[in-house]
This record gives sequence, C-alpha cells and structure tokens, in this order.
Amino acid sequence: MATTTATPRLKTKYKEEVVKALMARFGYKSVMQVPRLEKISINRGVNGAVNDKKLVDIAVDELTTITGQKAVATFSKKDISNFKLRKHMPIGARVTLRGDKMYEFLDRMIAVSLPRVRDFKGVSEKSFDGRGNYTMGVTEQIIFPEIDIDKVNKITGLDITFVTTAGTDEEAYELLKELGMPFKNIKK
Repeated sequence: MATTTATPRLKTKYKEEVVKALMARFGYKSVMQVPRLEKISINRGVNGAVNDKKLVDIAVDELTTITGQKAVATFSKKDISNFKLRKHMPIGARVTLRGDKMYEFLDRMIAVSLPRVRDFKGVSEKSFDGRGNYTMGVTEQIIFPEIDIDKVNKITGLDITFVTTAGTDEEAYELLKELGMPFKNIKK
C-alpha cells in the first residue's frame, strides 16, 4: 500500500502563482524558461571542533532536526598549524535539500523562523552572487522552533544558500520575493 503525501504549500504556490507572475514580469515565452529553486544548502562551521569532536556531532544532530534530512560532517581540506588543524578533521556540518523537503524548509523558515529573529526588519538583498544564487547567514540556530533551547549548550550560526536556475540576480530576487522571502524594502 503506497502512502501519498501532500504537496508542499510553496511548491503549489510556485506552480500556480509564481510562474505566471515571473512570465508576465520578464516576458518568458515558455514555462521552462521561468527560474526555479533548485536546492537549498545549509552549512555550519563548528568553532572549537578541533578540541572537542562531540561539537560536530551536536551540529549534525541539530541540522538534521532543523531540516528533517540527515546532515553530514564536513572535513578540513588541508593542514593549518596555527589553528591546530589537520587534514580530514571534522570541522562542521552541512545538508542539501531538494524537492519537497526544500519547499517545506523554506516555508517553515519564512513563516516561523525568520519572524523569531530579534529586531527582524527583513533579509538583505545584497547577498546575491551575480549568477542568481542567494546566500544568507543566520546568527542563532535557536530561531528554528525544532531546536529545544534548554538543550543548546552553545549558540552558533549557519549559512543558507538558495541555488536557483535564474540567469541574473534580478530574476532570482523576483523569484524569492514571489515565494515570500521577506526582503528589506530598500531596493527599487
């Protein structure tokens, strides 16, 4: 017996509303030209991982809890004597979301997590890379409701990268804005 899952709300919104809005805005001739969100990569460096290996395990567990997908440890690529770092030592955690989990994470982040940021006025629109990808930093992992604040021993941040098929930053900006990303109102 196969179980069917509901389509994420943002995925439905993309297909029904965002595609039409972007086609009208940029004059695409085909639906396939419309930029879409390809993946969301979440990375977290662990300060002090050289001295305490358990910190990386905690970071992996927290990322797994936040995203609903198993995170993996990241390892150093070279030796750096000043940091007492050796090649292939665990120094962080990462996870890449695609498909339904990506849309569910984005929906939870926009609707629940970002409004929990202290003095939140919107995310900066200056973090595009020139190729239609957007990266933002989150200073505290406790903005995610999945994290139990009583069990957190160290508050750290993480980087979230939205990879799109957009060719320009303007197209990517409009795509993320249509999906509900709360940008600050200083552009245009």
